[in-house]
Amino acid sequence: MERSNREYTIGAVEDFMLQIGRVVHAGEVELAIFRTSDGAVYAVRNHSPHPKGGPLAEGIVSGYYLYDPLHDWKIDLRTGEVQAPDRGQAEVYPVTVEGGVVKVTLPAAVTTLN
Repeated sequence: MERSNREYTIGAVEDFMLQIGRVVHAGEVELAIFRTSDGAVYAVRNHSPHPKGGPLAEGIVSGYYLYDPLHDWKIDLRTGEVQAPDRGQAEVYPVTVEGGVVKVTLPAAVTTLN
């Protein structure tokens, strides 16, 4: 039997300050939520793709890019792709904003990660 994606309500859009990361939990998954200067909202697993790891929520946002707070890797919030010369992939998840309510969708396999 195949498990479906799971949608989580994570707050109101005004709960997320522009260009400032915020940690939220969706099930057992810790996410870093970012709202860009144009009001778009992005969800990234709060774990750096750098080999030494670390949190992403305290990173600096510029445009659609997140700068890893510990390793200064530049991560595209839209795709999770780490920009050259570094290489890696952050886990990003779809976000919807309906009526001022922010929701994130996680694949069923991800909802049980620690």
